Amino acid sequence: MNRPLRDVVADYGSEEAAMQAYLREGERRALALGNRGPIRFTADGQLHPEILAAYWRCGFYVFEGVLGAEELADIEADLRNILDRLPAERGAKLDAKGRPALAAECKAPTLFWSKPLGDPFGGTALANGRHPVKMFEPEAPAGAPKEVVYLILGPMQFSDAALRVYGHPKLLAVAAAVNGEDFVPFNEALFIKEPGLGASVAWHRDGVTHWDSPDWDEGTHGFNFMAQLYGCTPANGVWVVPGSHNLRRVDVKAMVTQSGSERLSNAIPIVCRPGDVAITNRQAVHGSFANTSRDWRVTVNFGFHRRRSVLGVKGGGVHNAPAVYDAERIARRARLIGYAIDARRQRFPDELSYVYRPHARAAARYVWNDAAKADLHDYNLLDLSI
Repeated sequence: MNRPLRDVVADYGSEEAAMQAYLREGERRALALGNRGPIRFTADGQLHPEILAAYWRCGFYVFEGVLGAEELADIEADLRNILDRLPAERGAKLDAKGRPALAAECKAPTLFWSKPLGDPFGGTALANGRHPVKMFEPEAPAGAPKEVVYLILGPMQFSDAALRVYGHPKLLAVAAAVNGEDFVPFNEALFIKEPGLGASVAWHRDGVTHWDSPDWDEGTHGFNFMAQLYGCTPANGVWVVPGSHNLRRVDVKAMVTQSGSERLSNAIPIVCRPGDVAITNRQAVHGSFANTSRDWRVTVNFGFHRRRSVLGVKGGGVHNAPAVYDAERIARRARLIGYAIDARRQRFPDELSYVYRPHARAAARYVWNDAAKADLHDYNLLDLSI
């Protein structure tokens, strides 16, 4: 992506030297953690146990080289179209060229705005107050816009290329290995961290239900895949506290106090090249800093749950209205998996498609076409948020 940089490069002001040292040390520790490599399967088609062991040990894993150049070009083309169609400002129905703006007709929460380099969630009651500490907000560069879109929910309705990533057979096989063959969707997002503008995401854990359940364990709240278009660095990527997914109780405020700043001393950055895909446990403490670097981060983010963590459970109300998730709702939301598999089959016909067992058992057939695309309008109203 070669959108022009502004004349003034942002930095962390008086904290810049400490921040740069933190980033360098974090990258060194990330590359020594032993939780990265290509997706590997055993001779009988199971995800390699070394990968699963590293994932459960750390709470995240970096799958290298999952997406090739052709697929990345498709994603970038869709990204350019999405950026070109964003509303001229928050609440506007038209884009900068006077056309109907992206998501203008959506009822579901879709576009999330922030002041440049801001932290819109930290220290607020938003998202059930799960971001208790506000991140440092560097001064925005001269000429920066008033606000930027940093997060888009329900992105599969706007990007066929992102939908095809969702249907990647190896990634879906990983989902089955972690959550069982009857795994179900969580939600999807497109994170956009522009150079010198991208907002931070304050330290938090994703799950808001089940914490007191007697059968709670390290995988109760599922995981997110994070497919990287341009790669990610310690400066613009997500940081994770390894092992925190195994803890039922975590005090983020105390962690910040103990570290002396929001630069948590025991956090590790997710470092990726273009086409890498990280898997991150939703129970792990994680967050990201404002992007003062010159590098873009664009992440196609999508998560999956165990079916037993969702069926009959009342949702947490973070991504949509609270509701009890019955089998009908789960099946309706999981149509996205069927559409994604077929969309990918059409684009990559020589690739062996994934067989999603719940659809196979029900003899359900999904075809990606114009009617299916229309069916995805506001699909994220049915997100399965726990």
